[in-house]
Amino acid sequence: MPSFINNSSARRRAQLVVSDASVRRGDTLVLDRVDLTVSAASRIAIVGENGRGKSTLLQVLAGMLQPDSGTVQRIGTIGVAEQEMSADDSRTVGRVVDEAIAEPLAALAALEEAASDLAGGDEIAAEKYSSALHTAEALDAWDAQRRVHLALEALNAETERGRLLTELSVGQRYRVRLACLLGAADDFLLLDEPTNHLDREGLEFLAARLRDRDGGVVVVSHDRALLNDVVDTVVDLDPTQDGRPRVYGNGFAGYRRARAAEIESWKQAYERQQSELARLQDSLSAAQNRLVSGWRPSKGHNKHGRATRAGGLVQSVHRRREELEAHAVTVPHPPQVLRFPQLSARSGSVLLAADRLGVAGRLAGPVSFELSRRDRLVVTGPNGAGKSTLLSAAAGQLTPDNGTVRSSYGTRLGFLRQETSLPEGSRASDVFRAHVDALLSAEVLNQSDMVGLSELGLLRPREASKRVGELSVGQQRRLDLALVLATRPHVLLLDEPTNHLSIALVDELTEAFHTTDAAVVVSTHDRQLLRDVSGWPTLDLTETQRRIGANVAA
Repeated sequence: MPSFINNSSARRRAQLVVSDASVRRGDTLVLDRVDLTVSAASRIAIVGENGRGKSTLLQVLAGMLQPDSGTVQRIGTIGVAEQEMSADDSRTVGRVVDEAIAEPLAALAALEEAASDLAGGDEIAAEKYSSALHTAEALDAWDAQRRVHLALEALNAETERGRLLTELSVGQRYRVRLACLLGAADDFLLLDEPTNHLDREGLEFLAARLRDRDGGVVVVSHDRALLNDVVDTVVDLDPTQDGRPRVYGNGFAGYRRARAAEIESWKQAYERQQSELARLQDSLSAAQNRLVSGWRPSKGHNKHGRATRAGGLVQSVHRRREELEAHAVTVPHPPQVLRFPQLSARSGSVLLAADRLGVAGRLAGPVSFELSRRDRLVVTGPNGAGKSTLLSAAAGQLTPDNGTVRSSYGTRLGFLRQETSLPEGSRASDVFRAHVDALLSAEVLNQSDMVGLSELGLLRPREASKRVGELSVGQQRRLDLALVLATRPHVLLLDEPTNHLSIALVDELTEAFHTTDAAVVVSTHDRQLLRDVSGWPTLDLTETQRRIGANVAA
């Protein structure tokens, strides 16, 4: 946990300033000329696709990584929570807590010593006592231990001081560290995906503490609900028209509006340049055609007339070629946009019905539902309640121990699993083509129903040509989604569909969920998605988990 200038006035003048910072990894420019100022009142989110340099920027801010160019100035103390934690940390929970609040504890010790000196009649004790009291008050030192203990309990973390970190799960270790950071009094908190390993109560506690804390916050997160509830500024590292990162104000909602407007402007500029390029190319081709044949006069004209006309046509060709060469195409291709295919289903019939389902040890039944055209359903419940099990059974991927699943004749199901099972050695385009060919061979699809990978706007050609193992996690998730949509399903069964996807794509996908004619079932912990589909019917599996626990106890 790096720390810098630490005194009682640091909070008022605490500041992190990144100026024109760039970072390269090999031949890849990870960060390009970033400018960012973080004050003690800042609530900043860093967003972008996987691999865009979010964690790198956080490390630059923290002083854990020096930029290849540019400068970083830091005034104040910094608490950092990276995504990964060492599994070899042999400290106890108590030692971690004490180290996290070492400064408040030291301030209390100094205050006690100064008070003792004051009682003993030390001539300079009054000044020492006043300084120590000021420092303790600035750190709210008396409340430090209570703050950490409260955070440990709220995050459902280990509170036994004697427990070794090596005895805890990854999630428990992470929650202990996060609680210590929330309870400490650093001027800045830099958090990389802090919502990992937290339940709903923990997420709500985290959002409240980040909103209310006295000090700056910079958070890297895909959790749109956290960003919506906490941040006032968004740093977007996704591609832009000029290649530079963007900083948006007015909170997360302001970022989404401004980003959408900028993308639209980018598309229009790109289309204008491409239209002008096409016009100039056509003009050059026409001039070249006239030079080849169009200038020849009819019989009876003299050679001098033909030569004079040819010279003018040659000049026309040269002029148009120069115009074409001078037309610089400066606007890069804008970001892809999801093109959700039209999904239809017959009206008036039950497409999919689950009747009194149960799976031993995984889904305590009975669980039932029916889906027809344009029906919507949200499946909720804590981890272990059986949400993924229910969707797997409904999709025909798992045979239930109890109950039945039936679908009407010709109903196509699209099942997006929570985890990918793509063949890492195959090219993405080949995986997609083999999937569509199998659907055609089995007569699940007709040729007229086919949709190409490029038509969906999920992977660019250069990404589609890569092997699956070379794709990022987010790109693999996009391929999984493409395979589901290629089925042209009448029923969509989606298990944590927003995992690893960009904010822009999640917004596009959510809009498609609302408008498609297909029936849609969503299982998710994504709080913003749950807010976005709050009007949908809900199937809560909380009670099924309780029954599983009761059966295990018996």
